[in-house]
Amino acid sequence: MTNPSLKTRLARHDIVLAPGVYDALSALVAERAGFEALYLSGASIAYTRLGRSDVGLTTYTEVADTLARITERVSLPVIVDADTGFGNALNTQRTVRGFERAGAAMVQIEDQTFPKRCGHLDGKAVVPEREMVGKLKAALDARTSSDTLILARTDAVAVEGLEAALDRAEAYLACGVDALFVEALRSPEQMDAACRRFGDRVPLLANMVEGGKTPIQDADALQKHGFRIAIFPGGTARAVVHTLQGYYASLHQHRTTQPWRSQMLDFEELNEVIGTPDLIRNGQKYE
Repeated sequence: MTNPSLKTRLARHDIVLAPGVYDALSALVAERAGFEALYLSGASIAYTRLGRSDVGLTTYTEVADTLARITERVSLPVIVDADTGFGNALNTQRTVRGFERAGAAMVQIEDQTFPKRCGHLDGKAVVPEREMVGKLKAALDARTSSDTLILARTDAVAVEGLEAALDRAEAYLACGVDALFVEALRSPEQMDAACRRFGDRVPLLANMVEGGKTPIQDADALQKHGFRIAIFPGGTARAVVHTLQGYYASLHQHRTTQPWRSQMLDFEELNEVIGTPDLIRNGQKYE
């Protein structure tokens, strides 16, 4: 499907709210809820495909396959988490080319060492600034369309402090990236500092992780700071796990789904969400 241009949307200064998704079904439900863009979270792929933490275990091919399935099903632009580019500058180029072919609207690349870990876990390390600059230049050279945006993320706040992280972001912006992401800002004051430096110059992304390092704020409050993209990347997986815990506990206890029926879709309702009637009608045209 043809995505509306995220580049055009980001030219406006009102914030884009992008929920986290991890497969085609979650993306479809998010699209039906009325969002303008989606965020394919690397952490959520690790949670759902591997049942593991976000500690660098997911691969390029797993993310590319998930992305392709999502963009085949929904028309919203997808921001995709490419971790560290899955290697050096050449690996990063392969990642950008592959994700672009799979339909990414924006590719996020971070400056952690490999294996990376969730930006809100302790114990992170970052590569030298010069190495990250090389990766970003490689990423920009690899894309075939200027509508495929490159988002540079720095995790240096936890490692080198706020000022060093902002200086890194400055160097990344000088490469020509399309957006910036200063991960795990610790306070509203740090959020304001990042926005004062970059908010009028380039779209700045805010990452809302429930229980993470950055104070949770709603999209309107983030817009007032100066952010132009707000993501809630892992909330989807956390909500699903919470629901599944209750559902499975009920089924195990009662040996039937009946007590849970008011919190479920029935067979026909699910088929309506996933478009089964339209699919059957389309198939009948070829009988």
